Amino acid sequence: MKFISILRYTSCLSLIFSVSVSNAQSTLQAGKWRGTFSFKDGSEVPFNFEVTGSRSSPKVYLINGDERLPADRVIFKKDSIIIPIDQFDNELAFKVEGKDRLSGSFRRQDKSGQALEVIAEFGKTYRFTSSPAKQQVDLNGTWDVVFTNADGVETKTVGVFKQEGSRLTGTFLKTTGDARFLQGDVSGKEFSLSSFIGIAPNLITGSFLDSNTFNGESKTPSSTSRIRGTRNSGAKLPDAYSLTHLKQGYQGFTFSLPNASGEMVSIKDEKFKNKPLILTLTGTWCPNCMDEAAFLAPWYKKNKVRGIEVVSIHYERKVDPDYLKKVLSRVKEKYGIEYEQLVGGLTDKKSIFESLPALDNFVSYPTTIFIDRSGNVSKIHTGFNGPATGKYYDEFIEEFNKEVDKLLIQH
Repeated sequence: MKFISILRYTSCLSLIFSVSVSNAQSTLQAGKWRGTFSFKDGSEVPFNFEVTGSRSSPKVYLINGDERLPADRVIFKKDSIIIPIDQFDNELAFKVEGKDRLSGSFRRQDKSGQALEVIAEFGKTYRFTSSPAKQQVDLNGTWDVVFTNADGVETKTVGVFKQEGSRLTGTFLKTTGDARFLQGDVSGKEFSLSSFIGIAPNLITGSFLDSNTFNGESKTPSSTSRIRGTRNSGAKLPDAYSLTHLKQGYQGFTFSLPNASGEMVSIKDEKFKNKPLILTLTGTWCPNCMDEAAFLAPWYKKNKVRGIEVVSIHYERKVDPDYLKKVLSRVKEKYGIEYEQLVGGLTDKKSIFESLPALDNFVSYPTTIFIDRSGNVSKIHTGFNGPATGKYYDEFIEEFNKEVDKLLIQH
């Protein structure tokens, strides 16, 4: 009898211990973490995130410079921790190696495609190095920066950097939009920047030739480009209103497209009659488009009483009904979108021109079209430079509101 009691007691202890270990493995320690992606060429790309909230219901924020981007949720599965980034259908999938270390992969939620190896360590707050060498260069200001891809194709951009000691933040403005928030370090005559928002991580490295020029590389998991930069306080891109046009002979602009539920919406509907319209060509997979949605959604809530309408036409990776309902509803909920979200087709130029035959050319997502009360196009804006671009973002908002004011007073 005593032997049986001891066995029962031992079994209970084992069960309690097992549950305790399981619980310990299924928690995510609150505080700051440093993660590192491993590229195939051996490059390591760091990112930072912070965990807040309770052990049972934590919240994860991806940190890039001044941006704190919330992940959607945290899922615990035995000794695994899954952090989905629903907007891009991706996820961080970690195994717990101890309370201070995680290892795993960054992958598609449906497990398709190739995954990136990733580790994360608790309590490390630096980006690239905890002890950078004394900085010998100053990147503050604006730069002409040319990206040259593996095929030799050049892309001109404007680099905008802010350096405080060894800490470096910035972005690159392109005709298609900006590179969003980049964060990194300056060490001696070299600098490093990275970003991660839930899509492919990005790594920028450079070395100064003199105080006004640098060479370097830009890497993602699938591509590498050479970069060269020249300091230029007057650096600028082509006018974003001069890049996309209507076909010759077109002034008016029409559309008739389904929403995610399959209901047809037309510019001729009563809702749009005699109203100016902002039409944006977008996609849930596009970071710059989501920056635009973060601006447009609250702007529309505030300004719709003035008699202006907004419509977003989505071009997505897949167009099956279940997928469209999923991705469009996620974006609608995340940004509080109250304007119409329509479906134009897949993410290719063929879909653009089939759904919007009045367009003569198409450069990038997002493209924003200003339409007056009579259905005529007054302006077309290519790309979107978001909050990471500072004064350029402020200038866009000012110009945007001026154009809307002009459309509203026209009869």
